[in-house]
Amino acid sequence: MITDEQLDEYRVAGIKVRVVRDADPANDVRGIVVAWDDESVLIRRPNRRVVKLDRGYFMQPAEEKRPETL
Repeated sequence: MITDEQLDEYRVAGIKVRVVRDADPANDVRGIVVAWDDESVLIRRPNRRVVKLDRGYFMQPAEEKRPETL
């Protein structure tokens, strides 16, 4: 699970993140961290919709290469 400090760093810097939900890259969510709590994180997608995701998903900066396996 990603730490509060890492989420805050992404939010303050406005870093676009990639949330890897499963093995299919088409199911990744890309966007900017808006808010979070103990169980979930809110990501604002480029189309300005907000998605609520579990914090257990793997998150990384979007410009980094997607991991092959998790």
